[in-house]
Amino acid sequence: MGETGALLILGGRSDIGGQLARRLCEGRPVVLAARGEHGMDGLRSELLSSGATSVHTLSFDAAEVSSHRAVIEQAAALAGAEITTAVVAFGILGDQERAEHDEAHAFDIALVDYAAQVSMLTVLADVMTRGHIVAFSSIAGWRARRANYVYGSTKAGLDAFCQGLADRLQGSGLALITARPGFVIGSMTQGMTPAPLSVTPDVVAQAVVKAIESSAGSRPASRTLWIPRPLQLLAWVMKLVPRPIWRHMPR
Repeated sequence: MGETGALLILGGRSDIGGQLARRLCEGRPVVLAARGEHGMDGLRSELLSSGATSVHTLSFDAAEVSSHRAVIEQAAALAGAEITTAVVAFGILGDQERAEHDEAHAFDIALVDYAAQVSMLTVLADVMTRGHIVAFSSIAGWRARRANYVYGSTKAGLDAFCQGLADRLQGSGLALITARPGFVIGSMTQGMTPAPLSVTPDVVAQAVVKAIESSAGSRPASRTLWIPRPLQLLAWVMKLVPRPIWRHMPR
C-alpha cells in the first residue's frame, strides 16, 4: 500500500469494515471502533498476524453525535499517530414495515444512516490533513422504492452530501471515496433474497482499496464507485421505469 499513518474503522464489526481492515492494515496502527468493544478479538488477532503494528478497540455510539469529535481524537491518541485512512462503515438496515408506523424507529434509521454519517464525515474532513475517507452510499439511494424508502432516503441524502464534500476537498491532501454498492450479501442482509448484481463484502472492499491505491500521492483524488461497475448502467435504466411499475419493485 505505501500508506502511512493510522487506519480507523468506524464500524469495526461490520463485514465491509473488517474486509477493509484486513487489506489496509499492514505496517500501520489500526483502531477498530464500534458500539461496545465486544466481538472484535478475532479480527484484532488476524490484523496483528497480517502486519498491523498495533490494533486498538474503541467503544462509541454513532447516535451520540456530540461525542464524534472526541472519538476521533481518542482514536488518534490510541494509535499514537495521525489518522490517514478513515472508513465510515457503521449503519443499520432497519425494518421498513415497522418504520412506516413507528416514527421513533424511522427516526433512528435516519439518525444513524444519515445524520450521524454527516456528523462523522464533517469531523473527519475537519481533523484529517491527508489521506482518504471512505463513505458508503448505496444503489438504494439512487431511486427510492416503496419497499425500502426509509433506508433508501438516508442513502440518497448521504450520497448528495458526499458529492459536495468531495468537491470541497478537491485539491487538498485529503480525498473522499464514496462507494455505491448494490445489494451486499452479508450479516446485515441475512435471510433476504439477493438482488441482481449483488456483491459480497470482499468485492466491495477490493474495489475501495483499488481506488485508494490509484489515488495515492500528495494530492489524492476523490472518486465515486459503482460496485460492481455494471451497476451504473442498471441505475440509469432504473430512472426510466414508469412509477406505477416502480412502486411494486422489491427492495
